[in-house]
Amino acid sequence: MAATGKQLVPTPDISVNLVRAKAGETFKLGTITIRVMEDGSNTHDRLGTAEFTIPPHTDGPPMHWHEMHDETFLVQSGRLRFHVKDGGVINCDLGDYVTVPVRAPHTFSNPFDEECKFLNTFTPAYYINYFKLLSQLTEEGKPMDKEANAKAMAYFATIGVLDDGV
Repeated sequence: MAATGKQLVPTPDISVNLVRAKAGETFKLGTITIRVMEDGSNTHDRLGTAEFTIPPHTDGPPMHWHEMHDETFLVQSGRLRFHVKDGGVINCDLGDYVTVPVRAPHTFSNPFDEECKFLNTFTPAYYINYFKLLSQLTEEGKPMDKEANAKAMAYFATIGVLDDGV
């Protein structure tokens, strides 16, 4: 079809959103720092994004799976270990990207000697509220409390995996 000079669909009046390098809401999950890049307010809750900074020798959440959302992880610095079903381990380096679909059992940790930073996306964006709730249930500077973590997960369609269930 040849262009006629008339636009078929009107151009939407929607702006892009920029989060500068040191901007974004930050909070702690025990010793882990989270910086919110997108809380869903600019995407009609379709996409949420946060940057995680995990100190060396730090465990992540208990093994779990999500009933309602997908996640991705992009390692920005350091190394990150994923623990997956059947006792599998995936060590990720700078630039490695992991997709966790709905119902895929997983967790992560930083058992290494250097800090790890990764970008985490989740759809829908409501899951950012899980991290915010968990930050209220966990004492800053102390390791994450597994009971508090399980309590927060229950509100966000996240199901813990029994030790012998993976």
